[in-house]
Amino acid sequence: MGDIDLAEESVQDAFVSALEHWPSEGLPPNPGAWIATTARRKAIDRLRRARNLARKVEALAALTPDSGDGIGDATMEAGTAIEDDRLRLIFTCCHPALAIDAQVALTLRLLGGLRTPEIARAFLLPEVTLAQRLVRAKKKIRDAGIPYVVPPRDELPARLESVLRVLYLVFNEGYSATSGATIVRRELTGEAIRLARVLNGLLPDEPEALGLLALLLLHDSRRDARQSSTGELILLADQDRSSWDRGRIDEGLAVLDRAAFLGVPGPYQLQAAIAAVHAQAARPEDTDWARIVLLYDRLLSINDSPIVALNRTVAVSMARGPAEALAIIDELRDGGGLDGYYLLHSTRAELLRRLGRRDEAAVEYAQAAALATNDAERQFLERRRASLID
Repeated sequence: MGDIDLAEESVQDAFVSALEHWPSEGLPPNPGAWIATTARRKAIDRLRRARNLARKVEALAALTPDSGDGIGDATMEAGTAIEDDRLRLIFTCCHPALAIDAQVALTLRLLGGLRTPEIARAFLLPEVTLAQRLVRAKKKIRDAGIPYVVPPRDELPARLESVLRVLYLVFNEGYSATSGATIVRRELTGEAIRLARVLNGLLPDEPEALGLLALLLLHDSRRDARQSSTGELILLADQDRSSWDRGRIDEGLAVLDRAAFLGVPGPYQLQAAIAAVHAQAARPEDTDWARIVLLYDRLLSINDSPIVALNRTVAVSMARGPAEALAIIDELRDGGGLDGYYLLHSTRAELLRRLGRRDEAAVEYAQAAALATNDAERQFLERRRASLID
């Protein structure tokens, strides 16, 4: 159809109809097809009301023919092996005619369950900038008449990079929520892992898809240890490792081993390898920080991201001491790209604290707390600052 705003509004109308009809009429045999059929009808209604039906008839004809009963949707399934409704739509939205960042941002907004502030945080952008990018991407789709159709199986690998990034960012928002009183949003972490499993069933020999699944499983194994019963954030070094999910860890390690046999490690495999080092350490002091630094070095060689560089400084501080790490983080700070990122300031504060520079550390903790948007994280940083003030 090419009008993504119309599509988004029509799908929302369809979900409203589902809430109105399903409780009394029961769940249809194929809920996904019901939503698609209803959304199509809502789109037609909107076009008629806007008196643009004649201009859109040709575009509407390209859509899946209405089955009439909302049960079948065979044409939508033709040419693709993607049986999962959500994953099929994610592949559809990750259209190669758009830049990868635009694909990912739009898909997160439309299908990932993320709001604009959360997506802006994932891209380290101001909300206004991210919103403008979304508007431009929608305009390009509309003006260029980019068709949103389910890609056939042979086109899936070309869209895989964007799909993996979507799942990764959905999980990240679930694992470290942008706002609220809790750190973890389980509905997001659970859905990201589910979709990663489905993706690996669809493309079983893609090492990076396996790497992503391993990464999500290994991180998720620590989920219940990251926040106390009273809501306080618990750092990795202070977590009760007996509460880590050993089943998740064992599965993640097995998936990572399979990925290692399939090709040269990519960024998700390397991140999973880092998570694996943590998962295999029975105590914090058993962590092989030197190996983690080497893994970050490899990761930086293929993904020169300031976030990766920042995370590496933590490993350097543990392997070689806080003074060397502070010199690295000061270079990152002077670069300016992470100035509004609260973890830059909280990491620098911790290094300063370990070096005995309490006043400077307190200032950095205050800056980090001012930038943090999650209540639990902000309260943790404020407690850290208070502990440094006589």
